[in-house]
Amino acid sequence: MTTLVIGAGGQVGRALLARRPDGMQWLATSRDGAAAGGVEMAPLDVTDEAAVTALVARVRPTVVINAAAYTAVDRAEAEPDGAFATNAAAPAAIARACNAVGAFLVHYSTDYVFDGGGAAPYPEDAAVAPLGVYGASKLEGERAVLALAPASLVIRTAWVYAPYGHNFMRTMLRLASERPELRVVDDQVGAPTTADFIARSTIALVNRDERPTGVVNVVCGGATSWYGFADAIVRGAFARGLLKQRPDVTPIPTSAFPTLAKRPAYSVLSIRKLIELGVDVPDWRSELDRTLDLMATQGGSNP
Repeated sequence: MTTLVIGAGGQVGRALLARRPDGMQWLATSRDGAAAGGVEMAPLDVTDEAAVTALVARVRPTVVINAAAYTAVDRAEAEPDGAFATNAAAPAAIARACNAVGAFLVHYSTDYVFDGGGAAPYPEDAAVAPLGVYGASKLEGERAVLALAPASLVIRTAWVYAPYGHNFMRTMLRLASERPELRVVDDQVGAPTTADFIARSTIALVNRDERPTGVVNVVCGGATSWYGFADAIVRGAFARGLLKQRPDVTPIPTSAFPTLAKRPAYSVLSIRKLIELGVDVPDWRSELDRTLDLMATQGGSNP
């Protein structure tokens, strides 16, 4: 079985490659072709449909995992064309290419397809209503994938972080090393999820005798606010010697931290379907502890 990972230089892509099973051929691409995590990658611009089509036709993979995404939520408000090119048009091109060669496609989406007006975890079939360009572009990508390659799997996830890349955890660790106080929003609630858990779940779902199709939520269990997540990061990092100081973490309302993009106040995703599919879902706290333990063992975060 040949697996092609598109956008493998990002957090989830790198985690997938680190978790790839032995005895299987895995190929990887990134926009610039630069190696990441010690893995060589071929260059691929996912917005170049001809290049995408040619690569999939040449490799003829059994599975394609599309981890490429435009994730700059605020910048997307000023750059909608860029967001839709990567998050909607590119997945459509990948889906067409996969359908042509009979490849099984896995595509990642986001909790930001919801408006955050709910009070209970969103199941896969809940009504969608994105608040901004980023969520709208990801929703269009979901719909394109399932329309053009119906036997595909769309994984919705949320609040992704890893010991590398650009993410909330690494930002908090950097700021905590520089400031005596961190002021963090406490009225946006979600489920912090490691890239590694997403990778583990993806591989488990793809390796099932009967692969699931349609939408499946993949997030860690439990929920917290950005403030709660930040406080847990700072406390855990300080206890492990990853921080020399432990700044105060102060909760603030969203209104005190205005951003270009409006974010959902509540975007917890239901994990009932994921559990029914046999995936062991950890609580977000245990995954954070595991990540911080790994970082402490390795002497800090990775580049």
